[in-house]
Order: sequence, then C-alpha cells, then structure tokens
Amino acid sequence: MAVTPGGAPPGSKTITAGLARATERIVRACQAAGREADSVRLLLATKRQPASAIRAALEAGAGLIGENRVQELAGKGPELASLPHEAHLIGPLQSNKINAALEWAACIETIASLKLAGLLAARANRRAKPVGVMVQVNVSGEPTKSGVHPDQATDLAYQIAQFHSMRLEGFMTVGLNSEDPVAVARCYASLREIRDQVAASGATGTRAATELSMGMSRDLEIAIAEGATIVRLGTAVFGPRDPTP
Repeated sequence: MAVTPGGAPPGSKTITAGLARATERIVRACQAAGREADSVRLLLATKRQPASAIRAALEAGAGLIGENRVQELAGKGPELASLPHEAHLIGPLQSNKINAALEWAACIETIASLKLAGLLAARANRRAKPVGVMVQVNVSGEPTKSGVHPDQATDLAYQIAQFHSMRLEGFMTVGLNSEDPVAVARCYASLREIRDQVAASGATGTRAATELSMGMSRDLEIAIAEGATIVRLGTAVFGPRDPTP
C-alpha cells in the first residue's frame, strides 16, 4: 500500500492536488517546447498503489494508468472496471502471464524481442480486436535497463507490425539515469528518430506507430522537449510508495 510521510494511505485531496501539479507541469513543459498541451498524455504509474488510491485519481480526472506487474494489473482491474480509463503494462511480460495481460491491458509497452511478440500475437489471435504494443528500447545502454538495442529497434518494429493481432503504437524507454540534461536529451532524441523512421517508412502496420512513452518525474520536461507523447509519473501524484517488494 502506498504511504504518505505520516504513514497513512494518500487521501483523495492529496491525490487530486498531486494530479493538478503534474498536469500543470506538463502544460508548462509543452508551452516551453512550443507544443499543444493535449499532445502529451499523463500516465499514472500505479505500482504498489491500492485500488482505492487509483480510483481517487481516476475520479479526479486521470484517464491512463500503467502497472509494472501483471499480477497487480489483474488484481486491481475488477475494482477499477466501473471507471472509464485505459491501462497499460509498463513492466516486463512473462510468457505465463500473457493471458492475464491481454485481459486487462489496452497496450503492452515493453516488447523487446520477436520471440515474446510471437507468443503474444498467437494468444491475441483469439481476441476480437488487436492488442496495442510498443517496442521498448534501451536508448541509454545501461545494463540495468530493459529493452532492445537501438540498432535493432527498427527491424523489430517492422516485424511486430506484420502481426495482424497486434497494433504497433510506438516506442517506450526508461531514460538515462544522469544529471547531465544534454546526455538525457540525446537519448530521448534517439528514440524519437527511431519512431520517425518507422512511422514514415510506409511499411505494413507502421502508420499508427506515433507514440513515444518516455520521461518521468525527474526529466519529463526534457522528454517533452524531445517529443514525448506519454510521460509516466507515480510518486509525484500519489506520494511515496510502500517500500515492500
């Protein structure tokens, strides 16, 4: 369960205020970048947040949430089903969790191998509509980060786009962990260039691959300046998470 510094779960007023601050920050970043405010969506990272806190955020106007674990996505899904929203998986997908992910996620942002894409596509064939996916790219090259190497990202995207049961929506990355804004921006720019190349290629299934899910609390302004269409914020809205794994 998420906790505030005093130890209590975050109340709706705290969440509403955090959501307002995050939204204003995005608006200011868009203005600074010469972009329309509605060109960037706020994804609330809800890892280890209770369903009650997520409901409060949705009732306050949030519309997009992201879970790191399929277990949490499926566990909270029924409690949130009555509220209009879109849920993404922003953490790793294991093959034995594919069915649950397909049931609750509108988009899986963390596809980084053709093998996983193939398994997902085979299960998604049973659905009435394609599942949205993004290619996760390790633009920073940090060994602790997940994602395909940038040199392999376009080829993987073209292969994924050929699966009829999946809809390639764009690309996702976790930014460089650095205090150097120039280096962080360079990494985000590289993802934008990959997206632009794929979206403009004319290849089958790539026309809608326009999303760039990148940027978190520490660097969302840089990400928006480099073209982010989705920024992922958690503690900035909900407060500190419960440190229990």
